[in-house]
Amino acid sequence: MAKITAAEVNKLRKATGAGMMDCKKALVEAEGDFDKAIEILRKKGQKVAANRADRESTEGAVIAKVNDSKNKGVIVSLNCETDFVGKNETFVSLAHELAELALTASSKEDLLAKDFNGISVQDKLTEQTGVIGEKIEIGDFRILEAPFVGSYIHAGNKIGVLTGLSQSADGADAVAKDVAMQAAAMNPVALNEDGVDQSVIDKEIEIAKDQLRQEGKPEEMLDNIAKGKIKRFFKDNTLVNQAFIKDGKQSVADYVKTLGDVSVVGFERVALG
Repeated sequence: MAKITAAEVNKLRKATGAGMMDCKKALVEAEGDFDKAIEILRKKGQKVAANRADRESTEGAVIAKVNDSKNKGVIVSLNCETDFVGKNETFVSLAHELAELALTASSKEDLLAKDFNGISVQDKLTEQTGVIGEKIEIGDFRILEAPFVGSYIHAGNKIGVLTGLSQSADGADAVAKDVAMQAAAMNPVALNEDGVDQSVIDKEIEIAKDQLRQEGKPEEMLDNIAKGKIKRFFKDNTLVNQAFIKDGKQSVADYVKTLGDVSVVGFERVALG
């Protein structure tokens, strides 16, 4: 049997993130062959992944990143099974690395196929599933492109938001972040009225009418009163029309206009769970 040194075990541990005992067992099985030991650990990950395929992975870390030009941003949700793993420093570090790599990807599938230190991202996730012992996967992947893109990650990496502005301007970083914080806190259903699906509007109208009937309002008055309630729905639930959380006297759209002729042109929001 090949003699396995502590230095070899440590080298394998750094390369894979696996525990020391797992690394030593893999090196023993591989008779000291480093590449073969890595393959053994990956196969272990594949077995664990297969056994945990039906598990829910609703915990993890949501990371938002913006490129150096500040005209493209991505949100990546790296999911796992438990909050304990989701808060692990190594896990969060991996999520940041994947989000950085995602800035060059065009889709979730493209990201999974990209090279990550000599293996694909998908293989890295499978490897980490074996290392951690939980189902690890990319849960969500969003891209936002705009003349200026800002980002915000809510404390604990539970929510990530991107916001797009119509143009850059002095102070755009702070304003875009404020708008992203607004979206994180208030969870708007759409950017503006035009972005609200008609089925959502129809449902809200029916709810409003039912409430009005219960209040004894005449049937002929329901349509007009319901329209007023829909206007209120838009004000409360569309990002640009919401009252700005830092100053309720102005809307988000009005706040953004403090930069000049600037508007919010898009946003993406990803939350765990």
